[in-house]
Amino acid sequence: MRPREFDQDEVLRVAFDQFWRKGVRGTSLSDIARDAGVQRGSLYNAFGSKEALFLCAYERYASEYFTALQKTLGAGTLRERLMAFFELTIRNFRSGSPPRGCPTTRGLMELGSVEGEGLDENARQAFANLIARITALVQEALTEGARRGEFDGEPEIAAHHIVTVTRGLAVLERAFGDEPQLRKIAAHTVDLVLDRKSG
Repeated sequence: MRPREFDQDEVLRVAFDQFWRKGVRGTSLSDIARDAGVQRGSLYNAFGSKEALFLCAYERYASEYFTALQKTLGAGTLRERLMAFFELTIRNFRSGSPPRGCPTTRGLMELGSVEGEGLDENARQAFANLIARITALVQEALTEGARRGEFDGEPEIAAHHIVTVTRGLAVLERAFGDEPQLRKIAAHTVDLVLDRKSG
């Protein structure tokens, strides 16, 4: 086998930026190859398909995003941690010019309802895996907060509530692009979860 003639990390970065902005359906391997400065055939040889390239690029993104969330949820009072979590979430899908939205929510909308149409089960599992890991991270922060007397609800249910709200925020961002509204909803959600306790 001939060695790859490109920097895989750079190709994945370029590819994911396009997938994030235009969706998988709206992105072509030719566009990615052009922007990454590689041959289209090299991408086929390395990844096999556009969908496989997307999965590799998404897994790279998911790893980096999860690491950022771990740091965000790792310090401060529970209220500070949850507000920082929402802040990072909103900043993530408001990034880009114009804002690119949430890549996970966009990807979920591109899942095929029948085989051969849209993204497949592997993609669905990748999206579900990231959401599950994020939920577990939030639950961990809530459990720790409960031990410190900052929270007296059920960490598992509250974590699902919080993560579900982030999915709704992603949709509202696409519909209205109203960042102050997103922040108000986030703050209100934290108030509800913590029963307006000061932290």
